[in-house]
Amino acid sequence: MANFKELLVWQKSVDFVTEIYKFTDSFPKEETFGLKSQIRRASVSIPSNIAEGNSRRSKPDYVQFLKISRGSCAEMETQLIISKNLHFLDEKIYLKLNQDIIEISKMLNGLINSLK
Repeated sequence: MANFKELLVWQKSVDFVTEIYKFTDSFPKEETFGLKSQIRRASVSIPSNIAEGNSRRSKPDYVQFLKISRGSCAEMETQLIISKNLHFLDEKIYLKLNQDIIEISKMLNGLINSLK
């Protein structure tokens, strides 16, 4: 198995986390411990679980952690919709972030399928 840092899906998900932190910085102060915190934690979960699963060096464990990452992608999609609906994200930013998370999710699906 390749080192997790060499995986394109891990690299893209780290870039995604960086973008999420930038865009959620403008969320209202009262969301610091609400949606802002939740969306940041969900985004960080994606590359973190890819790395942890890869480091386990067992295919079943790796696949399970990749599925957790994929679940965090679905959580992110939901939180992005909520953020847009509350006007914390404008449409253009929402569309870009949503496209990114869908791409990451598809990449995770491909990696999971290749390990089965």
